[in-house]
Amino acid sequence: MDWFTIFLTVAGLCLFETISSIDNAIINAEVLHTMSAKARRWFLFWGILIAVFMVRGLLPWVIVWATVPSLGFIGSLTATFSSDPAVITAIETAAPILMAGGGTFLVFLFFHWLFLEPKNYGIKGEKFFHAQGVWFYAVVSIVLSVLVWFALKENPVMAFGAVIGSTAFFITHGFKENAEKAESQMLSGASGMSDLSKIMYLEVIDATFSIDGVLGAFAFTLSVPLILLGNGLGAIVVRQITVGNVERIKKYLYLKNGAMYSILVLGSVMIGHAFGLHIPEWFSPVVTFAIVVLFYWKSKAHIKREAALSKA
Repeated sequence: MDWFTIFLTVAGLCLFETISSIDNAIINAEVLHTMSAKARRWFLFWGILIAVFMVRGLLPWVIVWATVPSLGFIGSLTATFSSDPAVITAIETAAPILMAGGGTFLVFLFFHWLFLEPKNYGIKGEKFFHAQGVWFYAVVSIVLSVLVWFALKENPVMAFGAVIGSTAFFITHGFKENAEKAESQMLSGASGMSDLSKIMYLEVIDATFSIDGVLGAFAFTLSVPLILLGNGLGAIVVRQITVGNVERIKKYLYLKNGAMYSILVLGSVMIGHAFGLHIPEWFSPVVTFAIVVLFYWKSKAHIKREAALSKA
């Protein structure tokens, strides 16, 4: 991997982590406003250390270790920079399982947003699919059945990876739904939670939301150090948004759309990799940048239209 590819990969990871965590930043900002100044400072300092090193650093490392246990814990960190043929073979053998699971998770995540989640309609067709929400479970069930059918012909364990990906999606989705209810109670003052409890709540929610970014990162690279660096930088950006720019970010209505279409592309890339399709290393970061720029431009145009109407 040359230096330009490394730079492009880290930049793409940082951007993807940032846009996929916008909802998390908004939740953090709203809950922090209900806490004391001391608790806010504690969360913004220690919380970022936990977010960067314990969650976004440890989680991808553990995923690679669990997928390729023969590498060992330290070997899972350094494996992608190894020239040992045995290590390379071990990664190539186990990668389809990881890619199938992560790809399934991300594709399910996209369809859930498309069919069920409230949204600002950024392109034609989104309103139609949102009105067909009852079909979400049918669609993802068919997608999983097709993936498992073809994966069984390639590698039965890869098929199991796809099932694990779908299971992980529904588990984390349950946590997110519970988080939304808890957030409403805290903002209304009905929860009676202490500042310490709120901090613990935010850390758990951050870990839940980070799964999207961590799994998507494997569409960019299997290198744990690069994932740690890119996702860590993205987590720092998200914390900065939480501190001072969250209201401004809310005005860019279609950034979430960009994040979700990026997730669809990255999930498709991972599934393609799982089935042996060769996809250049530059593809994921370049497409992510292109999608985000498109929806940033659409958001900017919307802001200008609103400003013009308010002056009229």
